[in-house]
Amino acid sequence: MAGFISIQPLVALIAGVLILVMPRLLNYVIAIYLIIIGITGLFPNLLNGVSP
Repeated sequence: MAGFISIQPLVALIAGVLILVMPRLLNYVIAIYLIIIGITGLFPNLLNGVSP
């Protein structure tokens, strides 16, 4: 599976950079992160394009 990137570490990296650059966005970044993780947790095949 070369070239496969998991979404959670990528989102965490982007969120971390945004928090370092603009600390006032912390609440929004955390909220968006939690929403994305919640959606991918509820619908794990959503991003893979696999239908059940």
